[in-house]
Amino acid sequence: MKKCIQSLWMMWESVFDFITRFRSQSVRSYGICKLVVRQHHGRSITCLDGQRIVAGDWVGELHLDNREVLQLTREFGADRAGIKTARLLRDAMREISRELTSNPELTKVQALTGITLLHRGIIHGIGFEQHPIESKWQHLWFGMYLRLLLRVMHPEGKQRVEHRTEKLSPMRLVISQQSLKERFTVRKVGFQHLQKRGKEAAIS
Repeated sequence: MKKCIQSLWMMWESVFDFITRFRSQSVRSYGICKLVVRQHHGRSITCLDGQRIVAGDWVGELHLDNREVLQLTREFGADRAGIKTARLLRDAMREISRELTSNPELTKVQALTGITLLHRGIIHGIGFEQHPIESKWQHLWFGMYLRLLLRVMHPEGKQRVEHRTEKLSPMRLVISQQSLKERFTVRKVGFQHLQKRGKEAAIS
């Protein structure tokens, strides 16, 4: 029964993705992530590095590819799938960081944003900031939608929603373009430095 419900959900997501393409400038795939490029609406957001996102600025909305997440969950189980998803998310962020610098169509993107219930597990090691969803209606809507998604996608989704409702509060995650570049460029340079040191040691 649950697999049937999951299949119906995936059909709904396919329709939603089709509609999204008409409501945004572009939709791009980076590994386990989908990046929806669109203009920011609503209240302004001030990042920790001082970057201010106001209505009309271009942002990249991040969405996990739930079809791939579901496949990982079925293949490896919920716990291992969560670890693999986090690793794939970091890989996608590195790729997006490079694209924001090299792709002329994406250089105007000021920040990446996303809304999730599972922000505690996702922000670790990536650099997202947590910002509250100030609109009560949006907070209610995203909370209902994401709890339903958790029920459908997670093997223990029903139990998690029923027993951890107070902790499952939707949160907006934000990382500025500059913070993203600094975070992942530094790691890349550091890795190249270690490679160079290793080669020098091998030669000597």
